[in-house]
This record gives sequence, C-alpha cells and structure tokens, in this order.
Amino acid sequence: MDDREALVTARLLLRPLSPPEAERVAAGEPAAGDRWAAGYPTEGDLTGARRYLTTCSITGDPQPFGPYEIRRRADGHTIGGVAFHGPPDDELSVTIGYGLVPSAYGRGFASESLRRLLRFARERGVLRVRGDTDHDNTASQRVMTAVGMRLTAEDERLKYYSVVWNDDGTPDGALPIPGAG
Repeated sequence: MDDREALVTARLLLRPLSPPEAERVAAGEPAAGDRWAAGYPTEGDLTGARRYLTTCSITGDPQPFGPYEIRRRADGHTIGGVAFHGPPDDELSVTIGYGLVPSAYGRGFASESLRRLLRFARERGVLRVRGDTDHDNTASQRVMTAVGMRLTAEDERLKYYSVVWNDDGTPDGALPIPGAG
C-alpha cells in the first residue's frame, strides 16, 4: 500500500494527510481544490494537524501512522479526521483520536472510520489500540464501544478505552492502561 493511499469504507475515504495539507488544516486555510464541509477543521483537527507537523519536524513523517482526513465518498467533502498519535511503540501499541463536524454527527461515520482504522492497525501488526474521551462525551464512548474497544480505566477527567488482539487476530479482554486510573 502506498503511504498516501486512502483507506476505503462503504461511505468514506480516509485519506492520509501530507505535511503541506496539514499546514493548511493547522492554518484553517483550504487550497482551491479542497472540499471542506462547514465547520472543518474542528478544534480537534487543528490540534491534530499541529501535533503531526511537530512530529514531522522532530522525527519525520510517521505515515501511515499519522492523521487521516475523513471524506464522504458521495461528494468528496472532508467531514473530520481520524488519526494515530504516532507509530506503534515497543509493545506494538498505538493511540488514536477522531472527530467530525457537527453536521456529520449521528450518521455512523465515526464508527465506520474508527473500525477501518482499527483494521488497518491490526493488518500492520499492532496489538493494542488506545483511546480516551471526556466523561461527558457519551457519543464518543458509544463509538469506541461499538468498534470493540472496552473501558479500561478512568480518572477525574477522562475515560480510557482499548482493544487488544490475540495472536490469531481475535479481540482479547481489555487490559489496563499503564499509568491510568
């Protein structure tokens, strides 16, 4: 797979961002051909683009373990983002994040995107994927549960989720996140 090739789902394309594209997202300035839905980029997209650019400047481009735009296949509009927060660590674990513009809420796009990203991670040998969400973000909690992630810990601010795969690729019971709780 080419590092910039999109991951495809039934309704979406998850297209890896390049550093120049991330610069546009971080600045909130689309190029002439960009088809951004109203409300894109969200604050989460801005933060993710900046994190990606910082990583690129320090250690190089982590793709395919970087950010992806979520585009609707029907019209090509970018409606959000889904991202790895970096390449797998020594334990073959990655952390993910995702978000959508408000007009895309409630249509299953977040679950569809995250499900595809999890499959991609597993195909690349990742053994554990982690994510977290605020206590009051019940929609995000439902998304992570719907894709097979399990609540593993929580603190005063966040709930932590993960999915762990056995050697045969089947999901295992959730394992605690070191340092959480």
